[in-house]
Amino acid sequence: MIPATKPSVVVIGAGFAGLEAVRALARAEVSVTLVDRKNHHCFQPLLYQVATAALSPADVAWPIRAILSDQANATVIMAEVNGVDIARRVVVTTDGPDLPFDYLVLATGVTTSYFNHPEWARFAPGLKTIEDATRIRAQILTCFERAERTDDVALRQKLMTFVIVGGGPTGVEMAGSIADIAQNVLAGDFRHIDPQSAKVVLIEAGQRLLSNFADELSDYTRKALRRMNVDVITDAAVTECTRDSVTLSNRRHIACCSLLWAAGVRATPAADWIGAKSDRAGRIVVDDHLRVPPHTNIFAVGDIAAASSGGKPVPGLAPAAKQMGRYVGELICGDIVGGARKPLPFVYRHQGDLATIGRKSAVVSLKHLKLTGLLGWTFWGVVHIYFLIGLRNRITVALNWLWEYLTFQRGARLIS
Repeated sequence: MIPATKPSVVVIGAGFAGLEAVRALARAEVSVTLVDRKNHHCFQPLLYQVATAALSPADVAWPIRAILSDQANATVIMAEVNGVDIARRVVVTTDGPDLPFDYLVLATGVTTSYFNHPEWARFAPGLKTIEDATRIRAQILTCFERAERTDDVALRQKLMTFVIVGGGPTGVEMAGSIADIAQNVLAGDFRHIDPQSAKVVLIEAGQRLLSNFADELSDYTRKALRRMNVDVITDAAVTECTRDSVTLSNRRHIACCSLLWAAGVRATPAADWIGAKSDRAGRIVVDDHLRVPPHTNIFAVGDIAAASSGGKPVPGLAPAAKQMGRYVGELICGDIVGGARKPLPFVYRHQGDLATIGRKSAVVSLKHLKLTGLLGWTFWGVVHIYFLIGLRNRITVALNWLWEYLTFQRGARLIS
């Protein structure tokens, strides 16, 4: 047992930021408790591949306890957090113990935003968890199965129409992957339908796809998707969603079997737990050291934090979350040790933007380099394999991708 006299650090959330904060405290004389409502860490950048049957859930998720099994000062608690009692310095859970803390790190992430239309969530699932991915996979595959058994031509076309809302990386990747399933993976599997006649529609409210990328990469993405027969609609916002259709601001009405949402995010209610100032998306406003004013012992990291670096907002990306988590962990270490030296502000180092479009096609934007096509796709794959946790998962994902590339097959086509 770790002596009770050691300072206690509670980290809420086992995403990229939370895990990195815990790891940064591995050598510190502290007692670390990581609490999450799930028992696994999920590699969200590859969730869309689970949703489109390229990977199995176990390929992109790892038990939290296994990840931290070698860190003696870390304890993992699986519980749902529903508040923080600042006066008592206690994290309150609904189905577990209250967790006292000397330092608190909020890394609770974000959830899907439907822009003041929560009722749309029933019809247009987002993609944030393993459960979301497996549900979407079943939905996509079921649409093809239903189309196979109907003789109604109009209904068949509707069942083979897939709409994705949101032209960011997740939306682009989902659209390209669904098109690849239809044109390559399922092409010879059915007898009464031609999966290649499926219609994939990508809707973006802004003027262009991948708005954070350079114009030429955005243009390349649009052209690449069109070559894959994806119908790209820009400058059109969703005004209504139903179980089997979507209506746009340009008055276009699209009947579909599967409607997927990749258009926006909203922070989890962590700001309300501590009465913190938040931005329009509910993210906690932090200072230059990622502290939550006026507290000096409460931090927010990852997507839940509205942080700035060099006068620019820190983006909601996995590398940014990891940098923030590592910074806060090291900051707590320094605070415990003490010393007259004032800590430096958090500085985000942007490592680039990546998005895959489809088979042999991706866009990569680095500081002094832009890649597209097969070269970009290869670079994207290497980077994502590198960031996976564990040798087993890296080998499994690499072999799955190689098999798919050579055979045009996806082995995780299970409806469950």
